[in-house]
Amino acid sequence: MKAVKNELIYFATALMFFTRIPVPFKIPYSGEIMNRSQKYFAWVGLLVGLINAIVLYLSYHIFNLDIAIVLMMISSVLLTGAFHEDGFTDVCDSFGGGYGKEKILTIMKDSRVGAYGAVGIILLFSLKFFSIKALGNMDLIPTFSIIVLAHTVSRFISGTMIYTHQYVTDIDVSKSKPLANKPLDGKSLLVSFLSVMVAFVLIPDPRLIIAFILAYIGKICMGWYFKKHIGGYTGDCLGSVQQVSEVLFYLGTMIVWKFI
Repeated sequence: MKAVKNELIYFATALMFFTRIPVPFKIPYSGEIMNRSQKYFAWVGLLVGLINAIVLYLSYHIFNLDIAIVLMMISSVLLTGAFHEDGFTDVCDSFGGGYGKEKILTIMKDSRVGAYGAVGIILLFSLKFFSIKALGNMDLIPTFSIIVLAHTVSRFISGTMIYTHQYVTDIDVSKSKPLANKPLDGKSLLVSFLSVMVAFVLIPDPRLIIAFILAYIGKICMGWYFKKHIGGYTGDCLGSVQQVSEVLFYLGTMIVWKFI
């Protein structure tokens, strides 16, 4: 019974950390709990993806595909508090405007959005919108499942950074956000990957493995870039990997649907 309670606490911690969904009970917090909650990061993505797919489905039947996609993107931002998008803009600003590890990390901690961040997020949202629209025009019904899968896969891929790269200690620990930064055992990684398998059940198309691989290659490239310039990853880096992986999964799906 205690083990079940602990797992519930870990999931609720991940849910509170990544979304604005209220948890109807008080939960304890510690760095250890935060680290152990990482096994449920992708499961939170599965939940967020389901909600977004429902919004897209309902909005499409009331308005049209373009408006439905915009409303879905708004719901996603409201649901997550633009958590990952914030990380993406910080990464764009810091790596675009900084040179050297110390300068990059200093800019990354600045809450203001600069030119690089503004341009980056506009281009990201544009690519996300037109990718989903193109998928909807190709085959609308499966696109709802692709939304769920993309959110799940991207959060799983982002979480693997904790296993494959070194966490970069914040230059100002007093201002650092809580972050799961210690890899767990293989069993925990399997729990995370199970969410991807559940999402694949919604659309059992083996061609989508190619889209998954493309998204993971994007993570490898970003991980190499982060390691080269700052020696590893930060929380903002994880957010940017999630956003880029999500878009790459949409693009990969377009490729396999069109050519395979």
